[in-house]
Amino acid sequence: ESQKTRSAHDNYQLRLFFADRLKVQQREAGVRHDLIDAVFALGGEDDLVRLLARVKALQSFVETPDGTNLLAGYKRAANILKKEEFAGVDQIFLSYTPLDEESSLLAALDSAEPLADERIAAEDFEGAMAALASLRVPIDAFFEKVTVNDSDPAKRTARLGMLARVRDAVHRVADFSKIEG
Repeated sequence: ESQKTRSAHDNYQLRLFFADRLKVQQREAGVRHDLIDAVFALGGEDDLVRLLARVKALQSFVETPDGTNLLAGYKRAANILKKEEFAGVDQIFLSYTPLDEESSLLAALDSAEPLADERIAAEDFEGAMAALASLRVPIDAFFEKVTVNDSDPAKRTARLGMLARVRDAVHRVADFSKIEG
């Protein structure tokens, strides 16, 4: 085993240890362990104060109707993407006239993604959650009116791409796949 591999493994084990200790400490403070996992899963966070601020904002968000419904929409999108083994596309090309619900979802993503990034950079995690909350109504409408697995391959690919963008937008804040419920 190389020194580099061993060092990476040791760093990973150390992160797991800190995550576990943090979960125990925060559980006593009323913080859900799955939300800590969701934030830790992003990786790259070395500031515990910032990490806990993100967890606190996430907990407040998932306890709201918008948060609950966005989590449900995210899980539905993630399940479809997993079932279809669809990783994503670099850019969505619409070679057809989109349904209103598709256009609304794309417009919401175009607005929410940069705003969430801006808010995260400013360490305004509540603001990032609010930006993502704007996806709730469009994703609900999308699932209500749009057939993702259309027989037209261009439509199917574009629609799966939209779901991948939703998943990726939410993952800017936390790995929602780690959140229970």
